[in-house]
Amino acid sequence: FLSVTEDLVRRRAEHNDCEIFSLEEISLHQQEIEKLEHLDKWCRDLKILYLQNNLIPKIENVGKLKKLEYLNVALNNIERIENLEGCEELKKLDLTANFIGEISSIETLKHNIHLNELFLVGNPCTEFEGYRQYVVATLHQLKCLDSKEIGRSERIKALQNYSEVKQKIREQEQAYLLKRAREKEEAQRKLQERKEKKEKQLKSKLEIDSPDSLQNKENQAEGDREQETSRTAEDDEEDRRFWQEPTPYTPETRLETHRYIEEKRKAKENTRESKKREKPPRTLVTAEGKVLNVNVPKLDFSLKDDEENNQIILDLAVYRHMDTSLLDVDVQPTYIRVLVKGKPFQLVLPEEVKPDSSSAKRSQTTGHLVVSMPKAKEMILAKQKKSTSAKHSDCDTLQKNARSSQVEKLEVDPSKYSFPDVTKIVQERQRTGQGPIRLQTEKIIENKKSYMDFENNEDV
Repeated sequence: FLSVTEDLVRRRAEHNDCEIFSLEEISLHQQEIEKLEHLDKWCRDLKILYLQNNLIPKIENVGKLKKLEYLNVALNNIERIENLEGCEELKKLDLTANFIGEISSIETLKHNIHLNELFLVGNPCTEFEGYRQYVVATLHQLKCLDSKEIGRSERIKALQNYSEVKQKIREQEQAYLLKRAREKEEAQRKLQERKEKKEKQLKSKLEIDSPDSLQNKENQAEGDREQETSRTAEDDEEDRRFWQEPTPYTPETRLETHRYIEEKRKAKENTRESKKREKPPRTLVTAEGKVLNVNVPKLDFSLKDDEENNQIILDLAVYRHMDTSLLDVDVQPTYIRVLVKGKPFQLVLPEEVKPDSSSAKRSQTTGHLVVSMPKAKEMILAKQKKSTSAKHSDCDTLQKNARSSQVEKLEVDPSKYSFPDVTKIVQERQRTGQGPIRLQTEKIIENKKSYMDFENNEDV
């Protein structure tokens, strides 16, 4: 059975910074709790306690909650009112839709002198003749019963016929308790039958799965499929029979329904897990040796051919906050494989690469995995070839004049060639404004001789 745990209480105490000793209000509704305990030790300052829609059969372990003002245990399996004498400040008690037939147990609430409101709607005791008169006359401190205020005249009338009403209530109560005893016996008998049936089913299943019955290995898969189909049909039939079978509304049937739903849920989870375990591993390389493209983690990616650096770059959109230790990168000459949390991502490369020279990095901004893979075939580009034979500062000039034949001649001995355009400019400037051609020629010859000692003169 499920009980109140410390972890559950702390999770429900988020509004109090998960501190439970100073809690004044807590909601533990719809938690399938079957036993009420520990709260009187952990949360002594509780004023409001919500426990509706659980499977609690008995009010217990709340007597030490001296400050408790409101207790809601609606929609549970409670059959009598008890153990609330210690709740000195109790003002409101909600017992809606329980199984309280022992109406005389309300006399224990006489000690709760501050109790103003009581809710018993949906309990078997409300069907008793004289129910309201009996409760009003028994609990003098009540101001409201089942959302209806108690007037002075109503209380006077209830007190006038109290002895007669009390006698009728006792008789009806005894009849109800006899009926409940029979229901409990019947529920016990059905539970025993169901237990024996399950044991037989388990035994037959073990016989089917025994080694003697699995001699024909070839027909095993087909037999499993047929068995699964028959099992599904049996489950559907069992489901239909369970939900259509008329049953009395008792704590036992409510608990049985809950147990049945829980078993079905667990069976589905087990089936799902077994299918996951039985799922064959994904084929990454075929029997013929063909490598397949696989993206099990379903991540976005881009594959770029970086011709400038003669390499292939893979950008895999790995989750930003994912730990790098959960990634396993394997670069092969023709493909790359990345395991993301054990799930394979595999991509066939368009060109052969060098695995030893490859590198993998994580982006600090996006968290993406970037793998750089140099190509196996070295590509010699024109730009790279010229940069090896010429100085870096001359690369732009040589590239601009690559088409002219004069540049090709100048490149024969580039060590002796520097600033070729300067001499042309100087010659053109010296040629301007000079007289006879003879003088011009001599001057040019003279300049050729002193070319190595040339100094730029701005006045020229």
